[in-house]
Amino acid sequence: MSYKVAAFYQFVTLPDFQALREPLRNMCVALDIKGIILLAEEGINGTVAGREVAIDALVNQLQNGALFNGRLDNLELKFSAAAEMPFNRMKVRLKKEIVTIGDPETDPNAKVGIYVDAADWNELVKQPDILLIDTRNQFEVEMGTFEGALDPNIARFGEFPEFASRALDPAKHKKIAMFCTGGIRCEKASSYLLSQGFEEVYHLKGGILKYLEDIPQDESLWRGECFVFDQRVALGHGLTERQKMTDPAVEGEISEIMDE
Repeated sequence: MSYKVAAFYQFVTLPDFQALREPLRNMCVALDIKGIILLAEEGINGTVAGREVAIDALVNQLQNGALFNGRLDNLELKFSAAAEMPFNRMKVRLKKEIVTIGDPETDPNAKVGIYVDAADWNELVKQPDILLIDTRNQFEVEMGTFEGALDPNIARFGEFPEFASRALDPAKHKKIAMFCTGGIRCEKASSYLLSQGFEEVYHLKGGILKYLEDIPQDESLWRGECFVFDQRVALGHGLTERQKMTDPAVEGEISEIMDE
């Protein structure tokens, strides 16, 4: 029997995020769900897996239950499948940021770039005046990326501001489009660039995962595979498993990446 995997996030002000940790973890454990969820004052970010009925119950509680009291009304969700349970345990961690960029002025709850649906992405990135940027870590880019995308050659997302100051210029780069795995990093990166004076910044809504889910392979501009934050390691078009890692240490490595 296969497992349902849910990747989700939302930037939303959660002043009580510390108090949410144990009830959320207990809910997941009761549903026999495993994975990693990050909570911060700026929102929630997680990837979890379980039986389909359990994942559906968790999503319903996140969106409609008393714990978050309607605050997760814009939850970005992607679903995929795994032949085996891709996590070893359930973790809920408290963080300063749900994705770390290290700049206190960057606030996706205040401003972000322009969302672009997967169906409109190809048309946008084919425009000659668009600078296309992959906001992920270098090893992720090496596994796969979009044709013509600029690789910032960063080891962790927290290095993105240094890359931007070195390689990007608001006066020169008038239109920028960015993408990442599920949408969260490029959403924060777009907020950062707007705070630095860039005026027209786009990002792929739902990230690469949504693109691979929605866009047929014969129409796709994606090349290679997409790294994911669980033991499946990589997905291809249609969100099919392409690689698999059985070493239990991989979960620790994945956790470190999410903790950047």
